[in-house]
Amino acid sequence: MDKRVREAGLRPTRQRIALADLLFAKGDRHLSAEELHEEAVAAGVPVSLATVYNALHQFTQAGLLRILAVEGAKTYFDTNTSDHHHFYIEGENRIFDIDSGPVTVANLPEPPEGMEIANVDIVVRLRPKRCE
Repeated sequence: MDKRVREAGLRPTRQRIALADLLFAKGDRHLSAEELHEEAVAAGVPVSLATVYNALHQFTQAGLLRILAVEGAKTYFDTNTSDHHHFYIEGENRIFDIDSGPVTVANLPEPPEGMEIANVDIVVRLRPKRCE
């Protein structure tokens, strides 16, 4: 993990390496800062929630993570940085990838002069079917 952090242009501090190990050791995941902090504490990593937030934002800026704003104050960090979309289960605060398929976005607006569209994030919100 030291090499991955270093190649992203970040200094491989002990805490960054420990957090990167937790983030990337289990494949593609969607985690909030609070969830990663809980994992770190459970793993015996002495780190504050503020440090976790800082590291996650540094990893995002370095291209290691993708940020997903789902609910007003709820932000998830996705270890899969490829272009893809998500399902979000309301009430459970669970997010997962939509398998690649026929998701298209039509009629995107023209970006302002000097700007280009970097990507489009689609979050499809789910809930249990209501009885009729």
